[in-house]
Amino acid sequence: MRIDVQIADRVGIAQEILAKLADRALNVSAVEVEPPHVYVEAPALDARGFEQLSAELRQVAGVLAVDALGMLPGARRRLYLDALLAAQADPVLAVDADGAVVVANAAAVAASGLPEARLAGAPLRDLLGDGTLVDALVGRGERPPVSELQFGGQPYLCESVALRESGGEVAGAMVTLHAPHRIGERLSALQNYNAGGFESILGDSPAIRRLKARAARMAQVDAPLLIRGETGTGKELVAHACHAGSRRSGQPFFTLNCAALPESLAESELFGYAPGAFTGALRGGKPGLLELADGGTVFLDEVGEMSPYLQAKLLRFLNDGSFRRVGGERELKAEVRIISATHRALEAMVEAGSFRQDLLFRLDVLQLQLPPLRERPEDIGPLAERFLDHACAQTGRARARLSAAAQAALLANPWPGNVRQLQNVIFRAATLSEAAVIDAADLEIAGVAAAPRVGAADAVAAVAAAGAAGTTDAIGRLDDEVAAFEKALLQRLYPQYPSTRRLAERLGTSHSAIAQRLRKYGIGA
Repeated sequence: MRIDVQIADRVGIAQEILAKLADRALNVSAVEVEPPHVYVEAPALDARGFEQLSAELRQVAGVLAVDALGMLPGARRRLYLDALLAAQADPVLAVDADGAVVVANAAAVAASGLPEARLAGAPLRDLLGDGTLVDALVGRGERPPVSELQFGGQPYLCESVALRESGGEVAGAMVTLHAPHRIGERLSALQNYNAGGFESILGDSPAIRRLKARAARMAQVDAPLLIRGETGTGKELVAHACHAGSRRSGQPFFTLNCAALPESLAESELFGYAPGAFTGALRGGKPGLLELADGGTVFLDEVGEMSPYLQAKLLRFLNDGSFRRVGGERELKAEVRIISATHRALEAMVEAGSFRQDLLFRLDVLQLQLPPLRERPEDIGPLAERFLDHACAQTGRARARLSAAAQAALLANPWPGNVRQLQNVIFRAATLSEAAVIDAADLEIAGVAAAPRVGAADAVAAVAAAGAAGTTDAIGRLDDEVAAFEKALLQRLYPQYPSTRRLAERLGTSHSAIAQRLRKYGIGA
């Protein structure tokens, strides 16, 4: 039985209490003195003996009360501390003032590769191979910055803090080791907490239904995936969905925009860098996305913008899963699925010598072609209504709706920016218009302004000239005028780019869209 003796603190009272238990020949297995309490564990004490002992203890001067106790406070703290350490997935080590391991959790034992009996008492400097860290912690009582080191032959980021006694003397230290993939899981959870699956791909047209069905099958296949499509078609959204629908869904997902970073920065982001790799680098080095995403997925957006040097380094990783950090000499391994995306015609880039053919073969194992918005007009209306509801809620205005004229204008627009452009147009209209009904004039779109880049200036000049001459009545319906301009544009460019792929690359669209329009206007037949 365990008892709690409440006392008035005075010299010798704990000794007198223990003497009462000795008089009854009770073996005491544990004693904790935390004034105003003395906690005692006597395994042989039963309920009847407790009543007699309680009466005797109350005769001791300064004893205020005697109660039965379920667990000694110190034992409870040790139990909860052990449970807390066991629940930590990261290795945690506590060392004494001499730098020897006192406590190690199960993750630390597993990571060290040593039996628990050998790990206890082992010098921390031998385990980490870094004497400067131990000197800073237990020698000077400092808190070193987060650094990278080796433990059990594997890289970890080390976070440490010195432990001090009440008088300020250093009594030891706590060391927590973070594996790169564990950090990656946390970062990915923060960055992608609201990323959805295939349900987040909006649209119910046949083209979108076919895309979802094809993507769902490809998500299950653990092979590189290349997503092709014009800008604004939702390539990253599809990449997220493919990750969420794969067996890696519980693992990290990271994105690298190859067009947004210079070569050196993109290399360090993707592959990481070793300590002291360059001026301004973190002293302990930094893991790259491949290490952080180990077991998960890395999405390379606009992979066609990747430099030739990075292409060669990525190709090597795709071949055997190995790579080196910037400035590093050690070979690292990571098991990562690569999903890439581009709006460019990579085959034309291969012919031009700006993209490696062998890398294209490695990336283009599985392929998804995202349809542009103009090829699925049945989705434009529902998407616009959905975006309008979101825009009204986001701007705090009353819910609005689209007029018939606005819906017709949306259907007639060619949408070179696709879904992103449509969303922006709707948001701008909801922000600038206070009317309950959004009309065509509120959308700020025009067939001439939204037409392809080549020849747009000529079209604008022609419309301006017609207006100046007072002949605007000769201008027909918007879709007729857009079709006429589109036909003239294709007739002008086709002799210079006599293939659908070359013409699609010149106009920044898909070759299927160009082929459809060439057939529509009878060009090149």
